[in-house]
Amino acid sequence: MFLNYLFKRLCSAVFVLFGVTTLVFLLIHLVPGDPIEVMLGETARPADREALRHALGLDLPVLQQWWQYLTGIAHFDLGESLHSKRAVSLLLIERLPATALLSLASMLIAIGIALPLGILAAVYKDSIWDRLAMMTAVLGVSIPNFVMGPLLILIFALWLGLFPVSGKEGFSSLVLPAITLGTALAAILSRMVRASMLEVLQEDYIRAARARGLTEFRVLGLHALRNAALPVITILGMQFGALLAGAVITETIFAWPGIGQLMIESIQKRDYPVVQACVLLISFTYVLVNLLTDLAYVVLDPRVKLE
Repeated sequence: MFLNYLFKRLCSAVFVLFGVTTLVFLLIHLVPGDPIEVMLGETARPADREALRHALGLDLPVLQQWWQYLTGIAHFDLGESLHSKRAVSLLLIERLPATALLSLASMLIAIGIALPLGILAAVYKDSIWDRLAMMTAVLGVSIPNFVMGPLLILIFALWLGLFPVSGKEGFSSLVLPAITLGTALAAILSRMVRASMLEVLQEDYIRAARARGLTEFRVLGLHALRNAALPVITILGMQFGALLAGAVITETIFAWPGIGQLMIESIQKRDYPVVQACVLLISFTYVLVNLLTDLAYVVLDPRVKLE
């Protein structure tokens, strides 16, 4: 049963990746702008332009270019950058650790903020703590990354001088972009933790645990939080895509050398193979995280059926 479920999900993931790859390929080729003009400049001779266009295969029909690209992916060949002439896979390998580090740090910050806020708001429902926690959550959702990032730079980098303005120069460079990404996710996550905890705290087994004399810490941590985790994991899986999308903006603001910044640079240069590979990598990661989220249901709650 488990293998059948896994096989169906993998087939679905392949179909989604195929659709995303095709859509991005077509949209990029419809965007105004010529990569040859970007590479050679406006003063290049027409003969030089046509020679480079032919060398890069950009004079072929779009459908033929699309088929060649899909064939390359089937052979694990993502092509060559039009601008740097380097293998796209090598560019991704160079930038991927930075994005993975930023995403992991942002997720840890989000969980570290959301769990205490959500539990506090649920335990002290309708109190001042509940209102403060939810006000913080609304504030986090309301401020987008392109506002939060410059605001943190202005306060903590320029005014206080505690962190670098941009770049990747060690742990201190990670703090501001991770907070920028993590606060938005923490806001949504804390509301889900509160709602799930409120529902679980009304169950009979919670009252039974308290009647047995268990401490409130054991009741909340061992019984309530474990059973409230399933909807929270759902939100984590769904928001991971938003985290990757936010990373594109955040990496650009902080000049963080990750996949997001690489994609923005490639879009500006009309570097089709690199843009397609970046989108493909982000899509693959998003699909993989959602698959792992579904599988985590079975581990946390055996009552969940694979069908």
